Amino acid sequence: MDIWHIDPLHITIRLLLALLLGGLIGVERERNSHPAGFRTNILVCLSSALIMLLSIYGFADFANSDIARLDPARLAAQVLPGIGFLGAGVIMRNGMSVSGLTTAATLFIVAGIGLAVGAGFYFAAILATVMVIVSLTVLNAVEKKFFRAKRIYTMKIQLGTKSGTLGSISTFLEGKSVDIRKLLIEEEVQDSKDPIFHVTLSLKFPRKSIIVPIMEQIGHMNDVTSVTVE
Repeated sequence: MDIWHIDPLHITIRLLLALLLGGLIGVERERNSHPAGFRTNILVCLSSALIMLLSIYGFADFANSDIARLDPARLAAQVLPGIGFLGAGVIMRNGMSVSGLTTAATLFIVAGIGLAVGAGFYFAAILATVMVIVSLTVLNAVEKKFFRAKRIYTMKIQLGTKSGTLGSISTFLEGKSVDIRKLLIEEEVQDSKDPIFHVTLSLKFPRKSIIVPIMEQIGHMNDVTSVTVE
């Protein structure tokens, strides 16, 4: 059997398997309303498998040629940089919070699964798919239960004046065991009016359940006009 040639049946099997594995991961992404959902993961996995097939078997005529050197990994190696650009498009930063990292990492591993299927590494591709699904479902529940309280939140407070009020807010947060990581004050000067101060705090709460009560109590303090948490 010529290692540089593949019959249409095996091409079909590999592409269908890539479609199936990418779809299984895409279902989880779609159910949780992530930017890269069902179709995106299928297309990434399927395209990676196709490029790997093309990289290995698409230039078989040059396998024994003296004028060209066949490298079955050269074309496939360009998939991962391309996925890097695609993943960057789903990463969003809002203040101190960054979202989309898991989706970007999922696209990266889906591309790897597609490459593995295209190269004929069925066991590795299937095992990786199972591991990804477990990570996105079971470990996601574990993370929400044990690690979500360790997240850094951004609190934005608008003050009519910062005289004394900011100190009261700081003392109040310390009394609630809230760790203040960063403090930023911006002054907005208005014509013929008193200045408005915008205070941005990076906070680490001991538990998520106290965020809303703390927002309500700060909102009732003197000179505080608005409170938001991200």
